[in-house]
Amino acid sequence: MTLSQLFARRYLFSPKSHSVINLIAGVSVVAVAMPVAAMIILLSVFNGFEQLARSMCATFDADLTVMPVRGQTFDAAAIDTAAVAALPEVAALTLVAEQSVLLEHGERQVIARVRGVDDRYGEVFPVAASVTAGRYEVRLGDLDRVVLGQGMAYDLGVRSLADTRIGIYAIRRGSFSSLLPLDGYTRRTVPVSGLYSLDAETESRYALTSLRLAQELFGYDGRATGLLVRLRDGADARAVVPAVERLADEAFAVRTREQMNPSFYRIVAYEKWGVFFISLLVLVVASFSVVGALSMLMIDKRDDVRTLRALGADTSLIRRIFIREGLLIGGLGAVIGLVLGVGCSLVQQRYGLIRIPAETFLLRSYPVVFRPSDLLLVVAAFAAVAYSVSRLTVYSMIKKRDFTL
Repeated sequence: MTLSQLFARRYLFSPKSHSVINLIAGVSVVAVAMPVAAMIILLSVFNGFEQLARSMCATFDADLTVMPVRGQTFDAAAIDTAAVAALPEVAALTLVAEQSVLLEHGERQVIARVRGVDDRYGEVFPVAASVTAGRYEVRLGDLDRVVLGQGMAYDLGVRSLADTRIGIYAIRRGSFSSLLPLDGYTRRTVPVSGLYSLDAETESRYALTSLRLAQELFGYDGRATGLLVRLRDGADARAVVPAVERLADEAFAVRTREQMNPSFYRIVAYEKWGVFFISLLVLVVASFSVVGALSMLMIDKRDDVRTLRALGADTSLIRRIFIREGLLIGGLGAVIGLVLGVGCSLVQQRYGLIRIPAETFLLRSYPVVFRPSDLLLVVAAFAAVAYSVSRLTVYSMIKKRDFTL
């Protein structure tokens, strides 16, 4: 222990130094602990909502998507799907064909995106787990069916799945005429087999049916709009992209989930940094309490400073004593705040004690995901703030030529 550390510890913890300054220092410790704990909790809550949003996107956006570079469709036989499935990082894959259509039920109509899927679609996306009514079933023998989102079903006025059928209108490729618009559409009436529940945007946008029916509706005979790939747990999507690109020719592009929705993931990153910097601003304001405690302590210890000077202490040593004192006050508050923040986050993550007061949400309690990287980020940010505040305070009060205050 250095001499400056020894003096700093005795000023704060000495049993003979009980005074109003120690009380102010204790208040400063609490004032620092609260925003530190809040930063950990806020970042953990944000991580929880971010994970929830990503899981919702994962229901319709695959880990990897293979699509044509030119045009919207490609020959389903143009890609060696067996070779792609044989890659060690690939868990499952599926071919899809999707296009915008008009859905009709009774007198209600909505514009939707119909995705035709094959029998392997359930291995890539956990759609069945999201079905709240009926079953996930896009084909029963030779009978094609459709699965709707709850928001889409509400817009169409679907109240029961018993013998419920909807009309699907798709534009015929290359045969649309403004003079005879009805002849430019392919129409099919399809029974509804189930309803799924996700976020409001997805529920109101996507409907699922069989790949065979989608190809018939859209005029995509033997063609698809994309090959969707699910990777094994722990596989790095960016690292797998070159391997899939080598199996596909130059006519195809391979995109990760982040590349398919760059704006969404960019906004998620910006929001997290925004939450962090707002919390950091609160921490800086709370650190002003350390300034007050440290200033009063330096004024109270003027006689000690004169004694140290008489014993040969220079200005740099005196400054180090009070800088360490400020770091000690802030560090004690940071430790308490970190324990509270990490503890509360882990308890909420494990038990979900704080409930969301809304029955329309997908979760019953606030989602929380604690990440050690957030802890390191908060510690680094606080260390920078505490050192800067302590140093500026001490250097502003102890001048080079006036070390006696």
